[in-house]
Amino acid sequence: MTTRHIRARAWQPSTAAIVAVLAVFLTTAVTPTAASASTPAVARKWASLMHSSLAPSPAYVRLRQTLSAQRTSLATWADRLTQRRAVQLDAQNTVTTMVATDAAARTRYALAREALATARNNLTVASQQRPRNATAVTRAKDAVTAAAKTTAARRTEARTAAAALKTAQATASTATGNLDAAGVAWDRTYAAIVTNQRRLKAADAQRAAYATQAAGLSRDVVAQVRGTFTVADTTSVNGITVHRNVAYAFQQMLGAAKADGVSLSGGGFRTKQRQIELRKINGCPNVWTAPASSCRVPTAIPGTSLHELGLAVDITSGGRTLTRDSAGFRWLSAHAARYGFVNLPSEAWHWSITGG
Repeated sequence: MTTRHIRARAWQPSTAAIVAVLAVFLTTAVTPTAASASTPAVARKWASLMHSSLAPSPAYVRLRQTLSAQRTSLATWADRLTQRRAVQLDAQNTVTTMVATDAAARTRYALAREALATARNNLTVASQQRPRNATAVTRAKDAVTAAAKTTAARRTEARTAAAALKTAQATASTATGNLDAAGVAWDRTYAAIVTNQRRLKAADAQRAAYATQAAGLSRDVVAQVRGTFTVADTTSVNGITVHRNVAYAFQQMLGAAKADGVSLSGGGFRTKQRQIELRKINGCPNVWTAPASSCRVPTAIPGTSLHELGLAVDITSGGRTLTRDSAGFRWLSAHAARYGFVNLPSEAWHWSITGG
């Protein structure tokens, strides 16, 4: 439990709140180390479970990176699909236009050939008439010449239209193939994302399960640490002394809060002698027997406080003790359990691995 307001040096507010996608690693003057072999096995197991819960494995990091790359790829293929649909539609419209142009050119060519045949027949008739009419023959010859010229022009037009249609069909076929390929790529990428999202969800569930397992061990941790604890089992995290087996999780919690724009500090470990002094300062009726609630400020009986084991922290924010309407308390209420810390309901500032 806590004593009077504890004022510790607060962190400087961050200039921007950076939301961490993976674990947020906070640089401190003293890097917390793993629980030493001298601490009880259950405490080491708690620390290991929390580390597994909070520290992303290389495979987990790769999966997140793969998902990020796949989402980028999916967006790229979506853009390509839009572009290729437009190209394919334009190509198909061109084919439609060229089919009509080709049909019209073929019709004109056929009519020109019929006209040429008629002109030639007329020339034959004029040439065979007796007596011979030179003027009629000349006119017939001129008509054949004109019809032949028109037929040649219509043949060129028909060939040009046919070539243009063939080109348009090839272009449309390529555009359709490109559109189909983009659709297949989008489908495959989307399916891969769905699969990896399931994997990520399962991995997150496993990490959450580790934290749940650790929570189930917390009271055993307190019981066994109490019988073996020495000051050598503590370490400093941003100037806050805590038990080594909670240091990593506590550090991650401070870092995550700071990334969300909430600077947390506070006071952790204190000696039994200091607990005795605080009991006296806080006017407890009897240092050794009076309940914590009988003190002016709730203060645990010496030998029972989790502060004496470095397993509890009285948290401050901006140099002020937390209250229930403070941003720090709201953040901790939403996130602290993920890091293995639980609030003592009667004290907004007191957080420990058991809530006691």
